Amino acid sequence: MTAPPAVAYVTSKDAPDQEAGAALAAFAAQGLAAEAVVWDDPAVAWERFDAAVVRSTWDYTGRRAEFLAWARRAAGLTRLCNPVPVLERNTDKTYLRELARAGVPVVPTAWVGPGERLDGGTAPWPELVVKPTVSSGARDTVRTTDRAAAAAHADLLTAAGRTAMVQPYLPAVDGEGETSLVFIGGAFSHAVRRGPMLSGPAGRFADEARRPDADQLAVAEGVLAAVPERTELLYARVDLVRGPDGTPLLIELELTEPRLFLQYDAGAPARLAAAVRALTG
Repeated sequence: MTAPPAVAYVTSKDAPDQEAGAALAAFAAQGLAAEAVVWDDPAVAWERFDAAVVRSTWDYTGRRAEFLAWARRAAGLTRLCNPVPVLERNTDKTYLRELARAGVPVVPTAWVGPGERLDGGTAPWPELVVKPTVSSGARDTVRTTDRAAAAAHADLLTAAGRTAMVQPYLPAVDGEGETSLVFIGGAFSHAVRRGPMLSGPAGRFADEARRPDADQLAVAEGVLAAVPERTELLYARVDLVRGPDGTPLLIELELTEPRLFLQYDAGAPARLAAAVRALTG
C-alpha cells in the first residue's frame, strides 16, 4: 500500500492560527498526512515531507534573514509552497515599488531608507500611515495628521536600519473597507471585506464575506500577472482599497503567510487541500 503524501503545515511557536484546524481537517479528507510544524524547530526532518505549506510563520518579521535561510534549506529537501523566490521578494514590502513600476495600481507610497528623511515634498498627503517595509499586521505602524510625528516615526525606523514606507490614509478604508481577494491553486476562491486596523472605535467594523466587484477582480488578476512565479503560487491574497477616484488600488500582495479567511467560505478549506493534493501527485 502506498503511503499518503506527507504535508507540513508550517507555523510558528505560539501562533494564534485559527485556520489550522479547518485546513488540517480538509487535508486529511484529501488523503494527505498533514501536521502542523514550527518552521524554526531544529528537530524537524523536512525531507520526510512531500510538501511544506508556509502558513502562520508570523514571527519571521524580526528574523527575516533567518527565516529566508530556513526557506532555502527546506526547499532543498521538500517542495516549499510558496517557493523561495516569492518569499524572498514578498517579505519586504518594497516589492510594491516594483509592482508599481510594472504598471500595477498601487497606493501612492514614499520610501525612506536609512540616512534619508521624510519631507513634505515626498509625502504630500493630509493624513499619513508610516510603517516599516518588513512587518506584519499593524506592528510598528502609526497613522497621523501630524507631519512632525510622521517624520519622527520614520526617523525611528531608519535609525534602526529599517526602510520606512509612507502612504496616505484613504477614506475608503473606513467606508467600504479593504477587500481581500484570495486565490488558491491559481484561481479566485473567495473575498472578504476587512475592517480597518488603524481606526478609532467609531470606524471599526467586523470582517465579513464579500462578493468582489468586476473592477476589483480585474485589478487582482493584473497584480498576479505581474508576479514571475504566478503559475507556482499555491495561494495569494490581494488586498485592495478604492482610491479617491474609485479606482481599486493595491495595498498589499500577501504571498508569504497571510490569513486566508478560510472560515468565510465553506468551500475554501477543501479548495486549499485539493490544490496541495495536486502538487503532491
